[in-house]
Amino acid sequence: MTTRIVRVLAYLALAAAGIVVLLPFYWMVMSSLKTNNDVFSIPVRWITSDPVWSNYADIWTRSEMTTWLGNTVFLSALVTFLQLLTGSFAAYGFSKIQFPGRDVLFLAYIGTLAVPWASYMVPQFVLMTKFQLTDTIWSIVALQAFGAIGVFMMKQFYESIPDELLDAARIDGMSEYGIYRRIMLPLSVPALASLALITLVNTWNDYLGPLLYLRSPDLWTIQLGLKSFISQYNAEYALIMTGSVLSVLPVVVIFLFGQRYFVEGVATTGLKG
Repeated sequence: MTTRIVRVLAYLALAAAGIVVLLPFYWMVMSSLKTNNDVFSIPVRWITSDPVWSNYADIWTRSEMTTWLGNTVFLSALVTFLQLLTGSFAAYGFSKIQFPGRDVLFLAYIGTLAVPWASYMVPQFVLMTKFQLTDTIWSIVALQAFGAIGVFMMKQFYESIPDELLDAARIDGMSEYGIYRRIMLPLSVPALASLALITLVNTWNDYLGPLLYLRSPDLWTIQLGLKSFISQYNAEYALIMTGSVLSVLPVVVIFLFGQRYFVEGVATTGLKG
């Protein structure tokens, strides 16, 4: 009986915490369906009796939302793909191939996670300037195509795969590239999905990187575009909320469809065989 009461209380606490977390998002969605005067009305109207659906049509005509979303989708998809490729490939080498200095090199690479970006932000900008990549999408791609956190996650997952399986493939004459492509990648779908979601969300929500490197309005991402929209229409509260909903919605949808793989990948990343 006591165990059941504790379980019920735990579920109630989790439900309350979920409501607290989702409440701002709910308010943002409801505000996007109101007029400007009703957004900050007192008392707060949590349910809109007369939704203004035209806000979702006006945001496209009064801003460059199509360009912003297109740039963000392209940048996020490309960076995510490159992170998966480079992270999984490097992790395979660090976890399954013996070579001199492997562990030292891995520790040095992972140690870069402890270095704050602000400490090497200026040298990176100077480097991108010398390569003439500033004010191009490729500057962001070049800086974010490699990530130590992705290598760490994939290495932890690969270590849970028995070495005997790879040794059998080598005896059969399969090359290391073949083992990586035909054995490791199919077995690491959960870990790849976790890394893809983390990379996608980080790239989609990145503001400072595009702010430094993307100066042309036709290259702006959704975060830069919304900032400029807020500066231009700082009294259009309903449209600002509408743009915020559109910026968050794709990530929410992707996470809802991929949450099973995300949870499974996170749960198995720390396992070792």
